[in-house]
Amino acid sequence: MVQLDTLIAKFKQKDERAFKTLYDMYSESMHGVIFNIVRNNDIAEELMQDVFIKAWHKSDSYDAKKGRFFTWILNIARNTAIDKTRSKSFKNSAKNLDAQFFVDIIPTHESLDKKTDAIGISKFVGNLPQKCKEVIELLYFKGYTQKEAAEKMEIPIGTIKTRNRNCINNLRQIVLE
Repeated sequence: MVQLDTLIAKFKQKDERAFKTLYDMYSESMHGVIFNIVRNNDIAEELMQDVFIKAWHKSDSYDAKKGRFFTWILNIARNTAIDKTRSKSFKNSAKNLDAQFFVDIIPTHESLDKKTDAIGISKFVGNLPQKCKEVIELLYFKGYTQKEAAEKMEIPIGTIKTRNRNCINNLRQIVLE
């Protein structure tokens, strides 16, 4: 852990070797998360590059007391991907997709994308109660907003927010054990 802390400290000081090392450590996981949201490999690749550039420019905003570096960069990746799906250009390009694109897009609750699971997170998520698995999968692996997840699960948005907070805390405890 000390080695990672040192690496992150160097990253925050704009050390390019630290950037490359962190990129090598996390790029596959970030690509998987982004791909699960945008469902386009080229766009996911482009956004992954953007995520690391954003992290580089915002590195001073990372605070280890608030959470792990992985979680911080994961949130940047997730928000970047969601922002892309809400963009006008993305919506217009989606209108022009052929039907073959949609064959594999229907998500299942039983499986997480292999690239998303590059760090073994499904093992930890699998230990959570079913309601937590559903919330985490929708919000973090499929890119749903809290409002969209509430509609999908047919429960109030306040319940989604509470479950999300509680489930992330549960997941944090499982990972740290």
